[in-house]
Amino acid sequence: MAFDSFAQFIASLEKQGELIRFAKPIATELELSELADREMKRPGGGKALLIEKPLVNGQVSPFPVAINTFGSFRRMAISLGAESIEAAAAELSFLVNARPPTSLREAVNLLGAAMRLRHAKPKLVNDGPCKEVIHSFDPAPVRTDPWPPAPAPGQYPQPARPTAEPTAFPTLLNLPILKCWPLDAGRFITLPCVITRDPDTGARNLGMYRLQVYDEQTTGMHWQLQKVGARHGRRYYETGTRMPVAVFLGGDPAFTFCATAPVPDGLDELVLAGYLRRKSVELVKCQTNELEVPADADLVLEGYMDPREPLREEGPFGDHTGYYSLPEPYPVFHLTAITHRRNAVYPATIVGRPPMEDFYLGTASVRLFLPILKLTFPELVDLALPAEGVFHNLVFVSIRKTYPMQAYKIMHGLWGMGQMMFSKYLVVVDEDVEVQNTSEVLFRLCACTDPQRDVLLTRGPADVLDHATTDLAAGGKMGIDATRKLPGEGFRRPWPPLIKMDPEVKARVDKLFCGGS
Repeated sequence: MAFDSFAQFIASLEKQGELIRFAKPIATELELSELADREMKRPGGGKALLIEKPLVNGQVSPFPVAINTFGSFRRMAISLGAESIEAAAAELSFLVNARPPTSLREAVNLLGAAMRLRHAKPKLVNDGPCKEVIHSFDPAPVRTDPWPPAPAPGQYPQPARPTAEPTAFPTLLNLPILKCWPLDAGRFITLPCVITRDPDTGARNLGMYRLQVYDEQTTGMHWQLQKVGARHGRRYYETGTRMPVAVFLGGDPAFTFCATAPVPDGLDELVLAGYLRRKSVELVKCQTNELEVPADADLVLEGYMDPREPLREEGPFGDHTGYYSLPEPYPVFHLTAITHRRNAVYPATIVGRPPMEDFYLGTASVRLFLPILKLTFPELVDLALPAEGVFHNLVFVSIRKTYPMQAYKIMHGLWGMGQMMFSKYLVVVDEDVEVQNTSEVLFRLCACTDPQRDVLLTRGPADVLDHATTDLAAGGKMGIDATRKLPGEGFRRPWPPLIKMDPEVKARVDKLFCGGS
């Protein structure tokens, strides 16, 4: 199903017992983060939280804050309008693996998938709820002088609190934007859906890049150098033309998921959103640039980046690695307008030491896109990204092994697939291993490997947030072959069988001691 607003999604979570409301005022500076962190670390991800009276510099914001809304497998399924993540993955898998039907039932199923595809393409409309309130800014001067030099290591300037009384209209200084962790450089928008276009092809990209608030009209734009948005930005910088950017928050939660998903380069994320929600995404043109945003978004930040302007330090920020990412230079995003619903909800998240809300978003992405990986790697059975690996640092893969060195083929192949290039440790096991069970994988890792023989060390691109690499965005990788060894791999001994009880004996004992008749 499609949600017409983030508030409707919140109402659905509450109806299904997945939401806790807080009527007491809670500060958006650190307090809200501490509350959310405690909830995220409860078994199964806890509940979603709706803070009805978030405080911004002591003033109650008119926009409630929703957080941890994606922080469980059940809430992820609800956000995708599915009974479960597996059910949503099965539908996408059917589409990816569609073949000419051989029976009436297969033909009916294929027709159903085709009918859903008609919703995939977005459509342009004249107006939408995201424009119920419109505030345009006067153009801000673009700085061409270098920004102040970086502070000494460990000394990060904190932005001064604004002294002016809150204005009647929204700005970056009175929206309920969180300061998440004590050493953060300021307030950060943490669930922004960022829209850019390739200036050469016109192709749209929907990504998620955090935004550090500098003042009421500017933010940093933390898109890492390997991201599509950054690639679009480089083309504008090469041509010296101003780059239009639109950022939206809220609306159907499928938008947020698709902004974080590892969609193949060139595929419009809003096309995937339309397919998942079974309803075309309605788009409206921005007020101050030519980009288009979902008509049912809750908040929209319109603006631009100017290639004449020097990069500005962004960070530090308490990141998903469990450590602070340190200051680095990034482009400056200038606001030209803020538009919003009258009853807008401000969606947020925090990241940090796992488990956190982002673990469930990442796991859902893996489950949904596994069928696409299997097209390239037919031997692949399952793939898991344990919470301890903070997304891509640690990857477990199970395969149907049929020939020597197949595990190494998988390692090299996965390191060449999109964001999997950031994976530091990749463990390959046999198909009978449940990779979602970290204990079982570690058992095979310890029992079935010889470190000198089964470890592959190599180098490649690294996550720019990885503080352990010697150089920014480049580092080492380790692949471990924990599969059974074949003679063609130089193994000269018999491979022993795994200890298992006879199924008939298990059945007899079940009858004797487990209440069977």
